[in-house]
Amino acid sequence: MVVKTRFKSFVLIAKAMAHPARIAIIEHLLQANACINGDLVSALGLAQATISQHLRELKDVGIIRGNIEGTSVSYCIDPNTWAEIRQKFDELFGRFTSPDQCC
Repeated sequence: MVVKTRFKSFVLIAKAMAHPARIAIIEHLLQANACINGDLVSALGLAQATISQHLRELKDVGIIRGNIEGTSVSYCIDPNTWAEIRQKFDELFGRFTSPDQCC
């Protein structure tokens, strides 16, 4: 199906971002510009297992990437993927023009 293929990556990214904890993680990473997994636990007040699950979801679609530093993993926003996400959302929202009347 053409529609499925055309929007698959967009849908996967939107789905990955469709959880309040993941948005909180993204916001924290954007503010910090990098962060260690343990910092997220104390900053967000969520369990380590919960944070790890959400980090995995974000990493699987490429929104974040992690670097191993000793016994910790430092996560950051992937700038290339972030630019692609921004472009896709800008294209989608940019197509809307407000009609004079709506049903």
